[in-house]
Amino acid sequence: MVLRLCAGFGLVLSAFLLAILPASAARAASERIVAVGDLHGDYDVWIDIARSAGLVDAKNRWAGGRTTFIQAGDIVDRGADSLKIIRHLRKLQKEAASAGGRVIVLLGNHEAMNMTGDLRYVDPGEYAAFRDAHSEALRQAAWDANGKIFTDNYKAKHPEMTDKAIRDAWFAAMPLGMLEHQRAWAADGEIGRWAATLPAVVKIGDSLFVHGGISAAYANVPMDEINRRASAALKARDTAQTSIINDPMGPLWYRGLITRGALDQEGWTVAIATNPALAATQRPSIDVELDMALKGFDVKRLVIAHTPNLPGIDISHNGKLVRIDTGNSRYYKGQPSWLEITGGQVTPHTAARTAH
Repeated sequence: MVLRLCAGFGLVLSAFLLAILPASAARAASERIVAVGDLHGDYDVWIDIARSAGLVDAKNRWAGGRTTFIQAGDIVDRGADSLKIIRHLRKLQKEAASAGGRVIVLLGNHEAMNMTGDLRYVDPGEYAAFRDAHSEALRQAAWDANGKIFTDNYKAKHPEMTDKAIRDAWFAAMPLGMLEHQRAWAADGEIGRWAATLPAVVKIGDSLFVHGGISAAYANVPMDEINRRASAALKARDTAQTSIINDPMGPLWYRGLITRGALDQEGWTVAIATNPALAATQRPSIDVELDMALKGFDVKRLVIAHTPNLPGIDISHNGKLVRIDTGNSRYYKGQPSWLEITGGQVTPHTAARTAH
């Protein structure tokens, strides 16, 4: 009888709490959050991490229940399996939603680079992943339609080159699958449309998640405005350095909460040029700038990726800054890791690297 009364009281109390608390607040107080940093085209290590964190089962289906999972950007480049990871994450987004969980993928600077045609770090395997039975014909058709333009452009810089040499050089620079890759990453392409929906910043409970970091230049910019501007810049394929997706002080690229090197100082110079109000103030120290970001977004901690810390997840500044890019991919050979936040408790975890 006593047990029944206690159980009944518990149900009444739960119902009362749900009635007086907003749904988001009630969930944030109890939900399990898992966050993972840069994957850079390494599907195998992604599966190692996802299984270690209990996000997927042995068949790589969602097993996280009501967990909120955040992948902090830079899925692509440096490795061959970017497309495989993207498609798996998109599948998990649907499966998690059906189970009451969430899969949130943040926008990283490398996703933005692919959208704007900066392909310096694309692994050849990423192009090969798009190759199909029509790829050779598609490449030939592109040459047939534009070969004279390509030839004229080459000769303008290298007048000594023969037409055959130019043709051979173009075909060598255009591996099979590259045209399909570029089409997929176009603003209206399969991946481009999806990438434009990815938030640059997301707040869950008392944590703010962002790929690069939050500088003083963005500490008081509303989250919705940051995400709106990032999406618009992606759709426009904006290559201007002052664009939020390219800005060294912006959320995708900023490293100033970790280091204050020459490149970071260059970013501050650019920021002053585009925002003269900053010129009237001295650049804040890392500690001051971090506090500005936390206050601006009303959170207790900032969780960032982008800048690798190969030994593992680093929690610093009395728990205010959490770095989760641990060089997960084989390219970096860092320690595969994942972060867990439950009830305000922040716990770093490691995963074993296995062969699949």
